[in-house]
Amino acid sequence: MRLVVTSEQRYQRTPDGRVWSTTGTANDFWQRYRAVFAEVRVVARVADAPGRPPRAQRVDGEGVEVYGLPYYLGPVRYLLRLPRLRAAVRAAAGPGDAVLLRVPSAIGTLLHRALRRRRSPFGLEVVGDPYDVFAPGASRHPLRPLLRWWFTRRLRAQCRAAAAVSYVTERELQARYPAGPGAVSAAYSSIELPRSAFADRPRRPPGAAKVAVRLVSVGSLEQPYKGVDVLIEALPLLVEAGLSASLVHVGDGRCRPGLERLVRERRLGGRVSFAGAVPPGAPVRLFLDDADLFVLPSRTEGLPRALIEAMARGLPAVASRVGGVPELLGGAQLVPPGDPVALACAITALAADPDALAAASARNLARARNYAAETLARRRADFYRALLVVTAPDRVEEVVSGAD
Repeated sequence: MRLVVTSEQRYQRTPDGRVWSTTGTANDFWQRYRAVFAEVRVVARVADAPGRPPRAQRVDGEGVEVYGLPYYLGPVRYLLRLPRLRAAVRAAAGPGDAVLLRVPSAIGTLLHRALRRRRSPFGLEVVGDPYDVFAPGASRHPLRPLLRWWFTRRLRAQCRAAAAVSYVTERELQARYPAGPGAVSAAYSSIELPRSAFADRPRRPPGAAKVAVRLVSVGSLEQPYKGVDVLIEALPLLVEAGLSASLVHVGDGRCRPGLERLVRERRLGGRVSFAGAVPPGAPVRLFLDDADLFVLPSRTEGLPRALIEAMARGLPAVASRVGGVPELLGGAQLVPPGDPVALACAITALAADPDALAAASARNLARARNYAAETLARRRADFYRALLVVTAPDRVEEVVSGAD
């Protein structure tokens, strides 16, 4: 049976028909659905490219097909292409397909409307929170309050109507966007950490309070909600507190020039560096292993992959209290979003306490093991089988026996 799954990823197609990703959500990501479904059709925006982009990974192949939608970037181009998008999305899923919408998503919403008219069952993977995405400071869109209200209301309605709903958090998203009565519900992260992602042991306590502190942050710079500007604003406060603090940010995007300008304005040129886009996996782990402290100053999150990867390396961390982050960290390691003073205080306090650094390392490594690949693969497969059952009840015997 085929699974049709929507995605907000943006892909590129070369003249030979192959589809490529520069964001890491490539073929290996979509293969996880094939634990239950024979074929996977990914519904996403695809732009034509003259050749394979640098560092790109193949998306299609081995039972994975990409159903390309008209390419757009931003709300204006979305509206201009809306008639074509609606027609393309309606044709993406046939009567015999199982459908899974990764939400919140404009593409997922378009397909949801088509399914509702057909009275077709569908499942959801809730991977983010529009209430936080459009929070003050997280988005600069002039219609931010309206978009926050609309997308939050829309996601609640989708969760109530879905036959099966999974969440990347254990509690946070479930409370704000509850599934409807009788729906199958599950909790698992999209992250998949192989054994090589985990450190062998926690970090040893430093002999004394840290004075030279190497900070690392990881995340896309396409939107301001990762809060890297807040971390940059906190750096002068760390220096005033007597720390020789430096920061490396791993990730790239259109906000980078503005952040580089902020670094110059704060005269932090010798303390902040941007590594740019780095391939996932071992290359990112090199930056994590070289740091003393991971910082996630996001204004919004679902369940952040970057934080879990840092925790798996036994890296102490400080993060904003948003989304599912409180399910990973607690106490003094959590700060309000958008508050450079609170962020600087938390970093300073942790760096000054060798025992706290060692305890955070051990706690983070132990907590991250809950996101090992084999553990999450079982949870996902159970949910996908349930989705297949509610989509094709005449095949319950096959599903239960694992025939698909």
